[in-house]
Amino acid sequence: MRRHLLRTAVAGSLLAVSLAVSSACADTSGRLYVRVGPPAPVYEVRVVAPGPGYVWIGGYHRWDGRAYVWVAGRWEQPPRLHAVWAPGHWDHNGHGYFWVEGRWRG
Repeated sequence: MRRHLLRTAVAGSLLAVSLAVSSACADTSGRLYVRVGPPAPVYEVRVVAPGPGYVWIGGYHRWDGRAYVWVAGRWEQPPRLHAVWAPGHWDHNGHGYFWVEGRWRG
């Protein structure tokens, strides 16, 4: 009985690992590739900015290792005068889809 439970646990673990590896992989640059493209963006209602000078950082889908998960947008103050937010986005090449981080420019 114990041997059967141990085999079942090991088989389940191997299956879980193989599914995770089959849906996403990393190359030598450390970039994580996902084979399935992200869903359409979620429509978000922006609440009123908390004060003057705040910039809306839109939400995005992130990959959690098994599925895409929506990260809600938020208001942020630029780190310096005249800084502009360049939003993150999913890009695609022959390896799959990969996330390009958003960042402040200028």
